[in-house]
Amino acid sequence: MTASLATPLVPTSPSGPDAIPFAHTCAGAPEEAARQLADRLLSCRPSGVLFFCSAEYDLDALGQALERHFGGVPLCGCTTAGELTTQGYARGGVVAIGFPDRDFAFAHAVIDDLDNVSLPAAQTLVDTLLGECQAARVAPLKGHSFAVTLLDGLSASEEQVLATLNAALAGIPHFGGSAGDDKLAGTHVYGGGRFHSAAAAVVMLNTRLDFEVFSTHHLRPRSEKLVVTAVDRERRRVLELNAEPAALEYARLVGVPVEALDAEVFARHPLAVKLNERSYVRAIQRVNPDHSLSFYCAVENGIVLTAMAPTPLLGGLEAGLETLAERLGEPGLVIGCDCCLRRLEVNQDSLLPQARSLLSRYRVVGFNTYGEHYDGLHLNQTFTGVYLGRPPRTRPGEQA
Repeated sequence: MTASLATPLVPTSPSGPDAIPFAHTCAGAPEEAARQLADRLLSCRPSGVLFFCSAEYDLDALGQALERHFGGVPLCGCTTAGELTTQGYARGGVVAIGFPDRDFAFAHAVIDDLDNVSLPAAQTLVDTLLGECQAARVAPLKGHSFAVTLLDGLSASEEQVLATLNAALAGIPHFGGSAGDDKLAGTHVYGGGRFHSAAAAVVMLNTRLDFEVFSTHHLRPRSEKLVVTAVDRERRRVLELNAEPAALEYARLVGVPVEALDAEVFARHPLAVKLNERSYVRAIQRVNPDHSLSFYCAVENGIVLTAMAPTPLLGGLEAGLETLAERLGEPGLVIGCDCCLRRLEVNQDSLLPQARSLLSRYRVVGFNTYGEHYDGLHLNQTFTGVYLGRPPRTRPGEQA
């Protein structure tokens, strides 16, 4: 990554002893980016660090620099289609969260064979992570633990992996996101000291803080339906909709020439599958030369896709965060996985100032994804994450 892609910024973090620390840098050089992050986060004595970085960095150099500067602190993260910071949407940098060891136990593992994730293997992984958290003696495991999943966003493996992990988690709340980039060219997760492709990273966090995992979207069903009548399941390609070439039928539905179909149109006119009275968006990734449509999520032959219409994007997120604040108090931090198509819509509607205000007010950090994960499901066009309450200022046996 060259310095021309980003200008160094001073890392920022919520102030005060009762805040969960984070840092953001747009330093172009991996060494300087890692130094800035470590300078800001090591003072909290982190049990682990979760980070989200631009795919434009020299990833090998960034990983090595982070390991050097954090000196043995466990590190886990992924590449992004953009970063979320309390200063708004960012691009070309790194945002990192330090989990203080007095409030969090942190354990992580990498799955490097996504095609062969069995339930016994997933159960062993989950039990190992829980055992590591239990050994830290931060809080009881039950009711005080949640998992974060990060997957290669171009692997097309999310559905199987997430369903298997969710079965092994056995009710432990879970959220996450699929790693992104700017070009649909190469996405990576980080764990075990290096970046991986065709892999997943799983983080287990055990905490004494109040928290809630959540997912929200801003879309409502319309009356129009499309039936998937031919599909290439392995490549997530829909070949036909209503027995017509998929791109032509979709273009007819949304009222634009097929040549005009692009990411902005897909963001404005999503499709969804309805399960148990809930709508789950199946976002379109691109049009192919044969007029098939590639999707971010798995799509099956014979399913009915419902056209969806957007409502105000930030209004729904704000209402959800307000409700969480009423239950959990002021935010210590919100870690968010926000679909890259939502970011496009924010840009289209000139909502960047409003988005910055909202992200700042609720101390939101995270990344723009190629898909969101929520309790075993792979989602699109959602904002999914965890709301963490503030640590108490003092605890039994501590001095005020």
